[in-house]
This record gives sequence, C-alpha cells and structure tokens, in this order.
Amino acid sequence: MKVPLLDLKAQYAAIRDEIEPVVKEVFESQYFILGPKVKEFEDQVAVYAGAKYAIGCASGTDALLLALMALGIKPGDEVITSPYTFFATGGSIARLGAKIVFCDIKPDTYNLDPGHLDELITDRTRAIIPIHLFGLVAEMDRINKIAAARNIPVVEDAAQAIGATAPYGKAGSLGTIGCFSFFPSKNLGGAGDGGMVVTSDKNLAERLRVLRVHGSRPKYYHSIVGINSRLDALQAAVLQVKLRHLDTWSEARRTNAATYNRLFTDRNLSATVTLPVIPIGYGHIFNQYIIRVKSRDALREYLREKGIGTEVYYPVPLHLQECFADLKYHEGDMPESEEAAKTTLALPIYPELTGEMQEYVVETIDSFYKQV
Repeated sequence: MKVPLLDLKAQYAAIRDEIEPVVKEVFESQYFILGPKVKEFEDQVAVYAGAKYAIGCASGTDALLLALMALGIKPGDEVITSPYTFFATGGSIARLGAKIVFCDIKPDTYNLDPGHLDELITDRTRAIIPIHLFGLVAEMDRINKIAAARNIPVVEDAAQAIGATAPYGKAGSLGTIGCFSFFPSKNLGGAGDGGMVVTSDKNLAERLRVLRVHGSRPKYYHSIVGINSRLDALQAAVLQVKLRHLDTWSEARRTNAATYNRLFTDRNLSATVTLPVIPIGYGHIFNQYIIRVKSRDALREYLREKGIGTEVYYPVPLHLQECFADLKYHEGDMPESEEAAKTTLALPIYPELTGEMQEYVVETIDSFYKQV
C-alpha cells in the first residue's frame, strides 16, 4: 500500500467544481493584485480568527517580516523565539538586523516554554514570537502575562495553526499580531504562496497595509520604506473556497489523530512511541501528527521502503544552524529542542486519509519494532 505524507490531489478532486469557476472569474476580471477578492478574503479571515483586521501578503514569511517591521524592530533590538521551528521565524528577525534570543521548548507540546522567559528578557527585548507548532496553540495566557508586565508586544507565528483554539480564544487573535501562512501544504493552503497578518490594533493594521506596498500612501508617495508583499487575487479566490471547508477538514484531522492514538494504544507501543499531547481545553488542528520514537531515522527508512511517507520537522534547531553561528549557541544549550530534532517524526494525517491506510502505517511501525 502507498500512503503519501500528503495528498493534495485528493483534496482538489473533492472541490474542483468550486475552484474552477472562481479561478475563471479572476482571469475574466484581469484583476490579479489585491482588489475586491483579496478584501473579501481578508474580511473573512479576520472574522474567522477573531481579530478586527486582516492584511493579506505574499507569504507566511512575509507576514512575520511585516509584523516585525510594523512594530519598528531594528538593529540592536532583541526578539525572543523558539529554536524548534521553520527557518522563517528566525530568518525574519535576522533580516531586520535584530538579535535572536532563543527560548527552549516544552518536551510534551514542542511549544516555547514560558518558564524560561523571565531569565531571557532584557531592556533590549522588543518582541516575543511564540510558535503554535504543528497546530497546537502555545501557552499564550502565560506568555501574554509576562509580556504585558514589561510592555513587550507578542507576535504569534500561527503559520501552522489557523483554526486552532485555546480556552481563551483562537490562534492569531491572542497576541498583538498574528501571522498565517497559506503554503499549499498547510491546513488552509493556496495554489501557491500566500500569507496573512491579523491584528485588532487599528494603527498597526494601517501601518501593515502601507508597508506591504513599498510604504506608499497614496500611490507613489512614500512616508516609510516598505516591501512588495501583496496577496494575489487568484490566491484569495481559491482560499475563499477552501475556507468554507476548513473546519470540516480540521475535524477530519482530529478524527485521524484519535484513530492513530487508538491504534498505537491497542498495539501496546507506548514503550517506543510517544503520542501527541493535547492540553485540556485546547483545540489541536494537527497540521502535523508528530510522534516521538526510538531509532527514528531507521524507522523512517523502513517506512519509506514500505511506501509510507514521513517527514522530520525539524532536523536541525535554529540555534545550531550555520547561518546563526555568530549568536554563539552550542549543542546542549537548548536540550529539549535538540532532543525533539533527533526523535520526532511526522506521519500522514491529511483529511482524506483512510482508516485502512492508518492501520497499515501503525502495523508497519509495529513490525519494525518487533524486529529491532
């Protein structure tokens, strides 16, 4: 049996008749950059995320960059974030010449550990970026309390978490600014790159709109230096269709996660496979289903041979990346992030995954550990 890590063709087959007319509509209009389609989608995302304003941009990476630019982050400033994340989080800080200060993660949720923040905050700290990794909201209540006491803005990296919830709200609306990615592999994925910044601060929203069009307002008059980062109307049209299905897809992912949990438990694999943790009151959307395993690399190769797709998120934590060597971090400085990088594995979790496929995945994992 073949079980891909992700099957976007299966998703497209189910919504093709909804997608093709809106794509044709955009081509007939010849209005490709920003415009009414983008505005409609921005308004829908703002409501969905529980924020007052949403500003579309070219990618999730640009969403982070624009957020930091809107907050005035500059060289010499410090921004705290997790080293266990996709490169864009740290890269956006570095692009502005600011110093990245890494905060280790919690071993059960893989999210930034608020217990380390007090020791890392200095008089140069200008922002904190928690990541809602794999689709689980970070401990925003604790993070916000620490940040508010020092008047430090919080930027949510919610690239993997649109629709995820905490007991006190939705991902993206829990900090000063929230950042989403619409990369095709995300729960809400476009037909190419795309991103969104959300906020309930009117002044920040207006600054973000200006920054994404080279800092111009009105056209050709530049009060600040911005970048070119606009959401395409074509992407907005496709994403509008997909947004209508997002909650259904997220629920299917949760169902698949529960099935995996049951199958692993039934086979008594708890000694070798650690399952995802969901804190009480949190709504995980499982952008990825992550297990922690022994002999991870050997298992991954075995699964590949059996036709099962997997991925390692992420094999090298940011504090050990060559491009950040000037920050003077060393192996052992972020033990939880380093251990996660060595032991975690993502299994297929997409909504169209069948029960038979999941049984095959777990059966194959079981057979691997029976022979090692």
